[in-house]
Formats: sequence, structure tokens, C-alpha cells
Amino acid sequence: MQAYDVLLEDWRAGVPAPDGQGWCFGLPPGLRPEQWPLDPHTGVPMMHGFTLLLPEDYRVHGPDLVAVSFFATAPDGFDGSPMDGPEGMAEAVTAEAPPSDPALRPYWDRAQRSHPRLTRIEDILGCAFAAILLTAEEFAGPPCRPPAPVDSPLAAGAPALDWLSRGSAAAYEAFNARLAPPVAADDPFLIHRPIRWQPRASDPNAGKPPRESWDGTPPDGGYESHFYWLDGKLKVENWREHDWAAGHAPMHIGGTMRPVQAIPEFSPYYIEFEEDFGGYNFGGGNAQLDFKEMKFDWACG
Repeated sequence: MQAYDVLLEDWRAGVPAPDGQGWCFGLPPGLRPEQWPLDPHTGVPMMHGFTLLLPEDYRVHGPDLVAVSFFATAPDGFDGSPMDGPEGMAEAVTAEAPPSDPALRPYWDRAQRSHPRLTRIEDILGCAFAAILLTAEEFAGPPCRPPAPVDSPLAAGAPALDWLSRGSAAAYEAFNARLAPPVAADDPFLIHRPIRWQPRASDPNAGKPPRESWDGTPPDGGYESHFYWLDGKLKVENWREHDWAAGHAPMHIGGTMRPVQAIPEFSPYYIEFEEDFGGYNFGGGNAQLDFKEMKFDWACG
């Protein structure tokens, strides 16, 4: 088993290349609009962050499930807590039984048509994220545009998130005070950055669950920290990086994790990524998605 560095190519306009290894921003492939996950707090569509073709040694849900699409709370709707929405919306979007409120019933009806492999994830602050495992046919499918608003009087009070009017790429650039669109496009919703992954030359942690070791004792599973303290003395000037960790890309699939804060207890089957890998507000930090256990964690810088 190997670890893979993940690299971003230049901005592109149009449908992603069919022989690529994924893309961030843009639109998810192979879905029907009604399968697009709704934010359980507001009932609006969640923003597509990235779609990643998994290396063969990371297809842990079976050889037929070859990719994952990740959805998130948009950066202009993410300020350290979930967006406000109508009372009862979360239950309408996620519960098995329909709500008694007729204004919420259309949201429940829409949620009943969710993708069968949708996994909803909530961070420690209660903000919403989601992942959908894709077949090869879905990964190669056409881009799916966001669905029309749910037919309910509550939709009139939904937040006007920027990405829903001009696409996630232009919205993220504007969120970061870069006002020009990243590239000219007839359809701004199709602006994306292709993903390319390549095996790391050296990473002893490939195939090992990442774990923290505060006292220098090797954790269960044999995971190794990428740094050490010279002569075992915990001083800033004694911090050293192992030679094998040199040149590792900050975004990667599996292997050695470098979270901004503590290491979450994940399986070896994860991707670590930064804010520009789809357009998020992590407070300058980074994030990890465990696509085996379907866990998600992020921390601010």
C-alpha cells in the first residue's frame, strides 16, 4: 500500500476531462439534481467541494466504488457555527418519519430521494458536511447542476449563498477578496481545478492508522511522527523533520498526517486537504476526510 501526494492543476473551464483523477470546485458527476444533499440547518443545497478518483489500494468499499464526492457548508455560510434555519429543518432533512409541519414536508420529500450512498457528517461545531461514494459509471457521468429550491414557503427565507448564483470557484475567489473570476467561462458553475495524485517516494506510514504520540512512545500500529526532538529534548531549536518526510505535499491520500492541531483517530484510508481544495473556511487550517469510516475533522490555523 502506498501514500499519494495530491496536486492541483491550473483552473479550467468546462466539463472535467474524462480520464482525470478528479477535480475540486465545479459540479459533482453522475447524480440527479434531487440527489444533491441539502444542508440540514437551512434546506439549501450544500456546496460541492471535490470529486476524487480513489487509487485502487484505497477502494475500501469494494472495487465497484471508485470515487468520492465531498460536499460542505459554503465559506460565506460558515462562521464557527451552523447557519440559522427554520425550526425542525434538521429533522425534516434527516429523519425517517415525515414532519407534521406542512411547510417542512417538501424538504422531507426531497430528502427521501437522496443518493443511496450518501453519508452525512457533522463537525464538532454542528456544521454540515456530506460524502457520496461513486461507481465508475457515476464518476464518468455528466455534471449535475444544483437542484431548484424546494417548493415551500420556507424557501423564501433561505440564505442567499454566493456560490448558488455564480458557482463555487468565483464565489470562493470573491470570499478571499480576489474579485475577478479565476478563468473566463461560458458556464461559471463548470470552473474547476483538476486533481492529480502520484505515489510518494517514501512514507513509512502508508497503510497505518495515524495516531498521536505525546511522550515519544510508538503508538499501536507503528505510526511514526514526521518529526523528532534532537537528543530527546523538547525545545524549539531541537525540532527536526525526518529525512523521509522531506518533500511531502501538504495534500495527500493516506500516509503521514500533518493536521494544524491534533491528529484525529482515523483509519489509514483518508485524504488531508486545505481550504483551496474546493473552497472552505477552515480559519487558515486544514481538514481530513476518512472515506472508510466516513469521518471528517478540521482545525483552524
